Amino acid sequence: MKAIRIFRRNIANAVKSIFRNFSLSIASIICTTITLIIVSLAILATYNINSFTKDIESTLTIYSYVDQNATNEDIEMIKSKILGIRNVKSDELIYKDKEMIRKETMENSDKDSAIYSIMNTLTEENNFLRPEFIISVKDASDLEETAKAIKSIDKVVDVQYSESVVQKMVPTFKVVQKVTLVIIIGLVCVTVFLICNTIKLTIFARKSEIEIMRLVGTSNFVIKLPFVIEGLFLGIIGSIIPIVATIWGYMFAYDKLEGHFFTNFIEMVKPLPFTLYVSLILVAIGAIVGMIGSYTTVRRHLKI
Repeated sequence: MKAIRIFRRNIANAVKSIFRNFSLSIASIICTTITLIIVSLAILATYNINSFTKDIESTLTIYSYVDQNATNEDIEMIKSKILGIRNVKSDELIYKDKEMIRKETMENSDKDSAIYSIMNTLTEENNFLRPEFIISVKDASDLEETAKAIKSIDKVVDVQYSESVVQKMVPTFKVVQKVTLVIIIGLVCVTVFLICNTIKLTIFARKSEIEIMRLVGTSNFVIKLPFVIEGLFLGIIGSIIPIVATIWGYMFAYDKLEGHFFTNFIEMVKPLPFTLYVSLILVAIGAIVGMIGSYTTVRRHLKI
């Protein structure tokens, strides 16, 4: 019961302190709110970019064309060497022989088209098509090196892949992610600084009270606790508006854009449960930043 009374008193002291230094508390809350709104935007953008990047990378494949005169032994040799390349997804390797390619081309062509007629005249003896391997990779950034390794294999006559996508789009997304991370770190540091100043004024205002608590033998933990709780409250209060803006704003944007960014090619992540996870992250960041700012200030300005 004593512990509960102490905890209640500390909460009451923290609330009083927030109102006692109302202007600075508001400044800390506003800074936390602005920071978390930008953090939220950064998380939403980064996660959607990551999702889109993964979708692109999952579709990035290397088409390896084999000499049309290659024997079954040559095919097995090529397959073995391709599977030996570290960046190749062994469980997604696909091989198509000449007959299979001919049939697929006919199935995907109009029966009145010239392509269909040509494919229909091909036989095992005069089939000029080349067998191919369709290769998926683990890491899109190593796509070019993987393609070169495949092309160096004997009886492989050509290799094709979406080089422009890898060289332009994926690196750009990675730069955006790094920039947003730097912005987030900078804003979090500013928020910690403001909360530190709020707690510092609180400490000065309660200097006499703290001295009395020391004299009667109050533990360091009990003296520090109200300040840490105050920082916690400032952080949580500052996260309320960003949470509402995140959930409502993302759902509104998702409905207006019909689940796509600019084009049907780029799909947005579905709002639920995505926005709820982001909201939990915002509360956690607000609370942790508030407590860290408070605890750091207490340790620096209270020699206890």
